[in-house]
Amino acid sequence: MTTRTRVTLGRREDLGADCANCFGLCCVALAFTRSVDFPVDKAAGDPCTNLDGADGCTIHPRLRAEGFRGCTVFDCSGAGQKVSRHTFAGRSWRDDDATRQAMFATFPVVRRLHELLRYLDEAITITPADTDAEPLTRNFERVRGLSDADPDTILGIDVDAEYDAARPLLLEASRSARALARGGDGRDTRADERRVGRFRVGPGADLVGADLLRADLRGASVRGALLIGADLTGADLRSCEFIGADLRDADLSGADLRRAVFLTQMQVNAARGDADTRLDDGFQRPTHWGG
Repeated sequence: MTTRTRVTLGRREDLGADCANCFGLCCVALAFTRSVDFPVDKAAGDPCTNLDGADGCTIHPRLRAEGFRGCTVFDCSGAGQKVSRHTFAGRSWRDDDATRQAMFATFPVVRRLHELLRYLDEAITITPADTDAEPLTRNFERVRGLSDADPDTILGIDVDAEYDAARPLLLEASRSARALARGGDGRDTRADERRVGRFRVGPGADLVGADLLRADLRGASVRGALLIGADLTGADLRSCEFIGADLRDADLSGADLRRAVFLTQMQVNAARGDADTRLDDGFQRPTHWGG
């Protein structure tokens, strides 16, 4: 069995955003459209009008008030500083057109690879100590190597294929962790689902605006579910799986998300919560949450 050496989730120098060491890539490389998240349209490659010459945001303390809620939700998973300081060795997109085009094409790829690294990192963490984690660690090291590659190599990576290869490993790690939380052996996949009133809560469920007040969802899975605007006030979400779930405006006030599986900072940022919402160490409590 391999030694479980891994990157620590959320450290600024690896899988957490470090804006001070990035050239404002998310403010330039990515597009956004006028919506509840943004007040204007912006094409990919065009600098945001709020970006200053030092790659800082001129309205950072007022982003939500100015209508840029999407900026307060976004998390690059450390891809910004990786591309800025490692992939392009400190060269800025401002330096020349060739660097600009290559950097903007590379950033979204590295971001997806870093998101996958975060999932793999967590899967290693939650895998029981008596279980061989070698397939996960091997996959982690492979993806980390790809994210460290030169720009030409990165642009040739089939990221979807990397996710496809990792998916069975991630699901098995989730299944084992959630089974332990339920006190079962993990073989009964029906335990992923719950009935809460008239709602089926499970993978891929449409739970937009659902009333899940104080629901007991320990060890369940809302993988890929739509939870937009759902009321999860006071819900027990310990060891619940959240990979791919849409939590925009879901109310997590008083909810317990400790040991939640594959929950990301972006999902937390997109939801609503309060001082009584319980999160594991490593998550930042969004400034727009009450309390």
